[in-house]
Amino acid sequence: MASMRQSQLLKLQQKISPQQIQFIKLLQVPTISLDQRIKEEIEINPALEDSEDNYLSPNSPQEEPPHRDEGTDSDTRKLDNSETSEKEVNIDDYLASDAYDYKTKLPSSPDDEEEYEAPIVQMMSLYDMLNDQISTLNLTEDERKIADQIVGNIEEDGYLRRSIKQIVADMAFRMYISVTIETANQVLQKIQGLDPPGIAAQSLQECLLLQLKRKKQTPEVVYAVKIISDYFDDLSKRHFSKIRNRLGVDEATLKNIYELITKLNPKPGESQSVIKHEYIMPDFILTTNGVDIDIKLNARNAPELRVNKKYLNMYKEYKEAEKGSKDESVKETVDFLKAKIDSAQWFIDAIKQRQYTLLYTMESIANKQKGFFISGGDEKKLKAMILKDIADEIGMDISTVSRVANSKYVETEFGVYSLKYFFTEGIETDDGIVSNREIKSVLKELIDNEDKQNPLSDDEITKMLKKMKYNIARRTVAKYREQLNIPVGRLRKLV
Repeated sequence: MASMRQSQLLKLQQKISPQQIQFIKLLQVPTISLDQRIKEEIEINPALEDSEDNYLSPNSPQEEPPHRDEGTDSDTRKLDNSETSEKEVNIDDYLASDAYDYKTKLPSSPDDEEEYEAPIVQMMSLYDMLNDQISTLNLTEDERKIADQIVGNIEEDGYLRRSIKQIVADMAFRMYISVTIETANQVLQKIQGLDPPGIAAQSLQECLLLQLKRKKQTPEVVYAVKIISDYFDDLSKRHFSKIRNRLGVDEATLKNIYELITKLNPKPGESQSVIKHEYIMPDFILTTNGVDIDIKLNARNAPELRVNKKYLNMYKEYKEAEKGSKDESVKETVDFLKAKIDSAQWFIDAIKQRQYTLLYTMESIANKQKGFFISGGDEKKLKAMILKDIADEIGMDISTVSRVANSKYVETEFGVYSLKYFFTEGIETDDGIVSNREIKSVLKELIDNEDKQNPLSDDEITKMLKKMKYNIARRTVAKYREQLNIPVGRLRKLV
């Protein structure tokens, strides 16, 4: 008789309640779409209503937003983190306190009440496009979380420059989710199969290969794949005769192959063919006086919502009738009304939580990038900053900060920026860690001011940067030059 063995496995899993999922979705909603989202909620829940009236009495104390140093983070985490318990509303206490009379609007001065009505023409965010496509994939719960992390780390040009190993480590240490590098790579391959072609590539070489492999495999395409795979360095140096000899093709064939390669998109994230235009409403208005920074939420982010008083009165009447009644329908009515009131109250709380989350995130970003904002947008003033820096600062998960950064915009006196713009990897120098945007800015200046009859090579640029205390390798210079869409030195030469 075969023996049976029993074993116990202790597994730490992160569970997210339906309310937390709804909050995450609400957090991602762009400002311009928030009105529609609220209308949808009002349509399905008659216990929720909006109003243009001021329901706070003149003698009511003005509600102040919570401060992180006074324990408010614990409230934030109820919606942000993965606790399995859900917030339960005590209806009787709720009625007694008249809590239903407050507005969701954050406190503001009288001159801030006017709605901001100047939409900026931008492109639909790459993050939203990929999210729409990912929702059609057959992914498990863990695979979807991996997909969220990968997409959250894709840069504006469409490249994934953070390694899969780093992403897996982030999920383990920050989200307590253990996944294998093999599984993460499988999810990455699925994302790389989405539009635009070449998305989520980790290098220019991989980006071009991803695009070629999605084309009909004609002889020219097959040759192009071999060139990119085996002779990429020769191609970048324009050693055409060497490539032609190795492939055994004539000059006309090589010319056709080269034209095919040059038509590929080196920056798939900026593809005009797949990204449609839409109006983007800035989520924040940021102004400075040269010393201090002032941040306001766009008024559209602060709608006035309350629980419908008729529903509350109806609940009280049926609750009272229930005490001496054996009619099952009365109890069912009480339960139905309570569920609708609970749902309305939660939605109001979620809108407020959305406001605080947006503000806390933007305030933290502005604090860390104060030099950039005070200087009027000087890229050299941008500091190295990653999602984890802000997540640690405001006590939220990296994935939450990623959602805010990918879908929100701030209007300044010198332009409109996606919050994702302010997140850059750091490079260590003699003077500390600096943003790679600063180095790219300096690199571009060097090339703009070079002698066009004798342009700088990557080696020469590397030496010049080192003299300026930017100790980076030649391959990093080449990578940044490619990201700036600047060709190699000999192609910049003016005859």
